[in-house]
Amino acid sequence: MGDSKVRARALAIRIPLLYLAVGILWILFSDRMLAALATDTAALTRLQSWKGAAYIGGTAALLYFLCYRLLHRLLRAGDRARASENRHRELFEANPNPMFTVDLDALEILDANPAGAVFLGWPREQLRGMPINQVWRDEHALAEAVSEVRMQPEQLQIKLARVTARDGRLRHVELRSSDLPESNTGHARRLVVALDRTAEEEALLRLQEAQELARLGSWEMDMATGATRLCPILRQLTGHPPGPDLALTEVLVGADAASHARLERMLADLASGAQSSLDLLLPVLGEGGQERLLHLRGRRQEGNGVRILRGTVQDVTEEQQTRRLLGEREQQFRELVRILPDGLMILRDERVFYANPACADLFGRAPEALIGEPLGGLVDPQDLPALRGWLRGELAGVSPRMHRADGETFRVALSRAAARYGGQDCQLLLVRDLSEPERMRDALANGNRELQAMAGRLFSAQEDERRAISRELHDDVGQAITAIKLSAHAAMMEDDEARRREDLQDVAATADATLDKLRNLSMLLRPPQLDALGLEAALRWHAGTLFRHHAVDLELDVTPLPRRPEREVEQACFRIAQEGLTNILRHAGASHVTLALSGDEDALRLHIRDDGRGFDPAQAGGLGLVIMRERAQSAGGRLSIHSTPGTGTRIELLLPYASHG
Repeated sequence: MGDSKVRARALAIRIPLLYLAVGILWILFSDRMLAALATDTAALTRLQSWKGAAYIGGTAALLYFLCYRLLHRLLRAGDRARASENRHRELFEANPNPMFTVDLDALEILDANPAGAVFLGWPREQLRGMPINQVWRDEHALAEAVSEVRMQPEQLQIKLARVTARDGRLRHVELRSSDLPESNTGHARRLVVALDRTAEEEALLRLQEAQELARLGSWEMDMATGATRLCPILRQLTGHPPGPDLALTEVLVGADAASHARLERMLADLASGAQSSLDLLLPVLGEGGQERLLHLRGRRQEGNGVRILRGTVQDVTEEQQTRRLLGEREQQFRELVRILPDGLMILRDERVFYANPACADLFGRAPEALIGEPLGGLVDPQDLPALRGWLRGELAGVSPRMHRADGETFRVALSRAAARYGGQDCQLLLVRDLSEPERMRDALANGNRELQAMAGRLFSAQEDERRAISRELHDDVGQAITAIKLSAHAAMMEDDEARRREDLQDVAATADATLDKLRNLSMLLRPPQLDALGLEAALRWHAGTLFRHHAVDLELDVTPLPRRPEREVEQACFRIAQEGLTNILRHAGASHVTLALSGDEDALRLHIRDDGRGFDPAQAGGLGLVIMRERAQSAGGRLSIHSTPGTGTRIELLLPYASHG
C-alpha cells in the first residue's frame, strides 16, 4: 500500500515536469525554426498560428496517451481491489473460525462473521459498535495488547486471552490480529481471528490436576548449557519453593550418599550417551527431612543440533506402602481362605478354577486334583439343571447333591458371588456340607422322641411311686394306726388292770413299729443324713442299709471331700449312687460291689463297680439310666457307663462342687 502511494506521487510530479520541459523546448526551438523559414510578418503570423495549433494537438495527444494508460491502470486496480475485497468478504463470512474487525482507536467491534456471533452468543447487529472491554474484560491485558499493536502495527500479533460470552461463560482463546486499511474516518483497523482454546486449557488444567493427584512432576535439562527447568509440581514434591531453577541433583537429594552418587552417575551416563534412558527408584530426603521414594524417568533427545534430557519424577511412597499393605492383605486373605472351615471354590465356565483345602476335603480329593474338574463331575446329574439355573440367577435357591471321590453322596448348601480371578470373570461358591447338620437334626429328633418317651415313663414312674407310697401308707401305716385305735378302745373298756396294761403295751409296740416304717419311708424319700452330715455319711448309710440283708460283698471307699458341694450337686450325686446301687440289686446279680467317692480342689468323683452279668449300653432303654444322665448334666457334670454282657458294669461320675445350671 505504501509503495503504491509513492509511485502515484512520483508519477504526479513527473507528468507536469515533462509537460513543462516539452513546452519550454517547443517555445525555444519552434520560434527559431519559424524565423528561419519566413521573413515577412504575414507568413510568420500564419506559421505561428499553425505552430500553436500543432502544439495544442500534440500536447492533447500526449495527455490523452498518458491519461488513458493511467486511467486504465486505475480502473484495473479498482476492479482488482473490489474483487479482492469481495473474496476477503466471502472468506470473512464463510470462515469457520470466529473473526472480527475492530477499531483500534475507538476500541469497538466493527463487524463479526457468523462464526464470531455464534461463538460470543450475540447477534451481529448487537456486536457492531460493542466496546471490546465488554467481551475482553481484563482491562490490563487489553491495554497491553493494544499498546503492542500500535508499536508494531504491520506485524501479526498473537495473544492468549479470556473472553466472556453472552451467557457469562469464560472462553480461552488465541487472538491473531493483522492490519487493515484505515477507515474513512482515519481510524486504524485490525482483523482479529479467534481460535478457541477452551478445551485445550481445560485439558491442560485436568492434566495438571491429574499430575498433582498422581504426584507426577517433569524436568528438562539442556546438556549444552546445563540449564534445568523444573515444573511447579516437582518443586512441591521435593519441598522447594518457587524461585530460580536449580540443578536436578540439587533438587533430588538422595537419602544416603550411595543413592545420591548413583543418581549423579546415571545422569552423567545419560548426558554422555552411554545410556539412552533412565529408570530409577530413588529414596530422597523430602520436606522436613522425611524420607520419600521417587520414581525417576528420563530420556535423551537430540534434534537440530540440540541435546536435551527430559523426564518425569513421581512420588511413589504411598503407592509402595499401598502395595505392601495390599500384599499383606492378600496374604491374609489367602490364609483365611485356606483355614476357612467351609468349602470355597471358584468356577469359570463351569470348571473349578480354585479350591481351598476344606473344599478338597469335602470331595475327598487333593486341592490340585479338583482344578479343571467340570461341575457336572461333582454334582448329581438330577440336580445339575437346577444348579445351573441358580448360577444364572433364574432360581432363588438350591441344595444339590454332590459326590465324593469314594462315590458317597452328600447334600450341600451353596452361596455365590461374582468375582474376578486371574483377570477373568468368575463365580465364587461357598460350599457347606449338610451331612453333619442332617445327622444332628436326626439325632435331635431321636433325642426329642426319647425325651418324650422318657417324660411319659417318668410320669408313669412318678405315678407308680405315688401309688406305692400310697399303698404303703394305707396298708401298713393305716392298718397299724387302725390297730392302735382298736387297742386303745379295748384298753379303755377293760376293767382288769393287768389286761389294760397289756393292751397299752401292744399300742406302744404298734406305734413304735409304725414310727419305724414312717422313718424308713421318709429316709427313702430324703435321707436326713444328707442334710445333717453331708454326702459322705449319706452314701455310707444308704449303701449299708441297702445291702444289709443281701448276700453281696460291699466295699466302701468314701474319703472326705476337700469342701462340701452345693445342695443340688450333693442331691444329684446321692440319687445317681442310689439308682446305680438299686439297679445292681435288681438286675446285675453281682457278688461284689465297690463304691468309691473322692475329690480334689476342682471336682468330686464317684465310682461304682460290680461283677454282675452286665449289659449293652447301646441297647439299654431303661428309664433309670436316662434319669442318671439327666441328673449329671443338670448339675454340670459328666456320667460314663461302661459295661459289656458277662463282664459287669462300671459307672464313673464327675461333678463340680458348684452347679452351673
